[in-house]
Amino acid sequence: MNDGVKTVGRFAPTPSGKMHLGNIFCAMIAYLSAKKDGGEFLLRIEDLDAARCPKDGAENIIRDLKKLGFEFDGEIVRQSSRTDIYAEYENRLQKLGLTYPCFCSRAELHAAEAPHLSDGMYVYDGRCLRLTESQRRERSKTKTPCVRVKTPDKTVTVQDIVKGAYSQNIAKECGDFVIRRSDGVYAYRLAVAVDDALSGVNTVVRGEDLLSSAPAHIWLCETLGLEFPRFAHIPLVTGKNGRRLSKRDGDGDTLEKILEHKSAEEIIGRLAFSSGLIDKYESISLRELIDVFDFDKIKKSNITVEF
Repeated sequence: MNDGVKTVGRFAPTPSGKMHLGNIFCAMIAYLSAKKDGGEFLLRIEDLDAARCPKDGAENIIRDLKKLGFEFDGEIVRQSSRTDIYAEYENRLQKLGLTYPCFCSRAELHAAEAPHLSDGMYVYDGRCLRLTESQRRERSKTKTPCVRVKTPDKTVTVQDIVKGAYSQNIAKECGDFVIRRSDGVYAYRLAVAVDDALSGVNTVVRGEDLLSSAPAHIWLCETLGLEFPRFAHIPLVTGKNGRRLSKRDGDGDTLEKILEHKSAEEIIGRLAFSSGLIDKYESISLRELIDVFDFDKIKKSNITVEF
């Protein structure tokens, strides 16, 4: 799949709650795509926001993944221990003249005049970029700013393994995004780009809802002189009513109950059958699925899994 270069894939959960079936499906496809050509599968815990991540969250995720048959190569990376690394890359962007402080409140960001995308996300209008130095100093007296990166009026195309070509004008469709929050926590976009590159990840499997963030990931890597991965944005796992699974909606509790009553092979088999990897349902292990894995077999529409 990678012109003779072995795949290095990863699964990167946020331990803010229990995993749901959608998380397991993403981990499964990432694992299979890596192991198909004898590659590596890495685990990264995205625990940057300590306030949202209970202390036992990561351990529970690791326990459940191992119970399902996942094996990891190399050490488990924890983002909470990598702040100094992210600071180094923020400094690189600053030296390139691409960062600036932003004092906007959440209410201002969602104001009527801010352009919005079809998915409900806003494109930042760059108002704080236009502040003078004296205005920035004055605002800093009462509010700690976040840090944004200035994006170019440039179209970036992603050649996605599953979705095909996807293009986006970074400035108009993504906008100047946050790389460090006002509380000092580094943002997902910077951390994930740096971590993937430094870990040697060359294939990223994730839900199709994140396809729109891939062009900015590529641009950021290019700007920082980092290698960027290939992407495979896969269908989402939804409930019977078509609702997207979510930790906030208690879908992690559902998976917990399934894990109590079903074997790993039953769960993996149901995911494999529901997604199109196998033609009929059977209990099957991750290892047994490796030989039959092919991205082309995966259904194009969202997936409903029933037990």
